[in-house]
Parts: sequence; C-alpha cells; structure tokens
Amino acid sequence: MNGRAKLVPNIMLSINIKQKYNNKFSSGRFPATPMASPSIISSQSRCSASVVVCAGSSLLSNQKRRGSGGLCLRFKIRAETMATEKLGIKVERDPPESKLSELGVRQWPKWGCPPSKFPWTYSAKETCYLLKGKVKVYPEGSADEYVEIKAGDFVVFPKGMSCTWDVSETVDKHYNFE
Repeated sequence: MNGRAKLVPNIMLSINIKQKYNNKFSSGRFPATPMASPSIISSQSRCSASVVVCAGSSLLSNQKRRGSGGLCLRFKIRAETMATEKLGIKVERDPPESKLSELGVRQWPKWGCPPSKFPWTYSAKETCYLLKGKVKVYPEGSADEYVEIKAGDFVVFPKGMSCTWDVSETVDKHYNFE
C-alpha cells in the first residue's frame, strides 16, 4: 500500500416513496459501499441532504387533481466521512460539532507549542482535537513516512507509540489521555 492511507467513502442512500394525496410511505436503505481496505475503518461522521423528485404527467400538470397515481420520491443521501489510519495514527478530518460535544472535547485540557521538532513517546492512548496548527508526525521505525495533521483534525495516537513531531505552524489542541 506504499504507506499512503486511502479514504473510502461510505454512502448510504435512503429512499422514501410517498404516494401523492394518500400519504402512504414505504422506505428502504440501500448501501453503496465500495470494498474498503482493512487498514482504514475506525469511525464515521455523517451529513445528509434530501432531494424530492415528483413524477407523473398528471402530477406535474395539475397537482390539485386527486387520484392521479403519481409518485414523489424523496432521496436522502447521507455521506459519511471516515477516519483514516496510517502508521498506527487515526485521523478524522473535520468531525461534526455533535461528535465533539458528545465527547466533551471543548472541556479537555489544552496544550500548544510554537514551530519546533522534538521526540515524543505516548505512555497512554491520546485523543486530541487540533484547534490550530500543522504537524508532521514521524512514527519511529517508519523510515521517512509521516502523518500530517492540521487544524480541524480529530486524532488518536496509540499507547506506546514513539515518534517525532515536526511542528511547522503553531499548535493549539485539546487532548485527553486514557
């Protein structure tokens, strides 16, 4: 896999079919998921949009006419962003505020540092959310491979990981050790 993580979108298509004028519903969920690499999946965040499409010539020409037999299709498309995992580090780009609130991220302690380069070993699992900054993290033993994290990233570092942080833009983050 040449050290590069692949982002595999998981799209769920929900379809509600509404018979016009008698308000009967039938619905279904249809996953449209490509084969995922086993090194990827860890968490998901969701956003959705709805699209309504009406069909039937009598509906389009005279919507007040009852018994036309036309259908309205409401498509709800939910795109899920997934966390990627590369070199043991899990990164979720721009998680929804609801996830951050649910985890209490804004109440976690804060830490920051100016541009610098230093070694670090995680004595416990760390979960963090970067408020600002940009960092290249080089896990020990991964040659010249790195994981870049930046403002808006939700990141999990495993217990026992040794790495070098190369901070190119001042970092401000919330963090939590487990």
